[in-house]
Amino acid sequence: MDLEITFYYQGSGQQIEIDSIQQKLKTIKLMDMSGTEKLDIGKVEYSITGMQIVNLGLPKSAVGFVPGTGILLSVANAYITLRGNWRVKYLRRDTGSFDLAVNELAVSSNIEVKSDGTGHPTVSMTNCAATVGSVKVKLHGGASWLYSLFSSFMNTALHKALQKQICRSVTDSFADMNSFLKSLNAKVDQYAEIEYTMVESPVISNTMIELGFKGEFYNIGQHKEPPFSPKPFSLPSQETNMLYMGVSAFSINSASFVYHRAGALRLYITDDMIPSDSSNRLNTKTFGTFIPQIEKTYPGLMMKLLFETVKEPLITCEPNNMTIQASGMMTAFAIQSDGTLSPLFVLNLEGSVSTNIYVSGLKLAGHVTLDKIHMSLAKSYVGSFQVTSLDDIFTTVLKVAVIPKVNAQLKEGYSLPATVKMQLQKTQIQVLKDYVLIGTDVQVTA
Repeated sequence: MDLEITFYYQGSGQQIEIDSIQQKLKTIKLMDMSGTEKLDIGKVEYSITGMQIVNLGLPKSAVGFVPGTGILLSVANAYITLRGNWRVKYLRRDTGSFDLAVNELAVSSNIEVKSDGTGHPTVSMTNCAATVGSVKVKLHGGASWLYSLFSSFMNTALHKALQKQICRSVTDSFADMNSFLKSLNAKVDQYAEIEYTMVESPVISNTMIELGFKGEFYNIGQHKEPPFSPKPFSLPSQETNMLYMGVSAFSINSASFVYHRAGALRLYITDDMIPSDSSNRLNTKTFGTFIPQIEKTYPGLMMKLLFETVKEPLITCEPNNMTIQASGMMTAFAIQSDGTLSPLFVLNLEGSVSTNIYVSGLKLAGHVTLDKIHMSLAKSYVGSFQVTSLDDIFTTVLKVAVIPKVNAQLKEGYSLPATVKMQLQKTQIQVLKDYVLIGTDVQVTA
């Protein structure tokens, strides 16, 4: 697998699904009711409209794992307060409002976690039972003292309506989650998309659930496998955080393969990309200092450089250390007065950069720093010269023009498999052998 996720339902971890369900329960819409009811005082025509939840609490809630199956959700002693309007016709028409207090609400539900036919994880509710302990109605306005005789009927009617609606709301909360899970495969940018499909069935114990994903980058519309294979890894046993994600070096390298293959790892560099206070200018006068034939052949001209990778950069993960080895080519041109580019020389570049990765929002981002660079002459159109004489110039070019472009792209980040309603907190990152370990707590937002 390329990406492994372990989730522990512990402490505030249990609150994730509870918060989601609580938000759904708050949106319960009870349909307006109307009809005629025969009471001791005679026939009463009624309508109950505009019911809205004004308060809801789940003081005793628990989420646990069912080994090999999924998740067990239980809620006890929950309460709901609603407000609405009543209209009654008995001898005369009358209207008013009412408050409805629901107490001793209990919900029990089993949720199955599995993979669908397309490899996406899915959650489904296998059963749900909801019971409403007591319902009390208080009428306001009009001849409320008279129509309180009608409140026992309202209690019964609303009791039944709520009991049906609660399990529907629990089901809806998981429908939202499935919509998110199906959207995990996403376009990253104009070059790449990432595929998050499950490679094995979820592993569920009493305390945690493990999900193994593919987590591989592809060129958009072209699912070509890279010329290297993933190395197996498993997450260490840790329970400090609620959620752990392991991102393999293969997953990161698949992105490198995709961007190199798409031709995205190439950059034209011009003099205006060099800081104005630098003495190293991209013109034939500066380069002529080290290669006299350039100034003789192309006097007084500006220059342009083309940097491009010759193969996909290789990312290596070792304990507490992530490095990138890159093989590239730098072609130097003189810019003629008519805009024509005249080639001057081509250099082979072998470089390594150190990498710092971090989580920004719900994305994995990074920042690189040039460590070392080795250059050799691949081809010259201006005679032979000592390549080492250009070390200072090209180190400057890489540091001020190429590396900032790379960092700007890395800062954009790549989406982790998380819903937009999640916030990651107390996030920690460790670079381990062949993968990156992300430990984090999770909070669900409304």
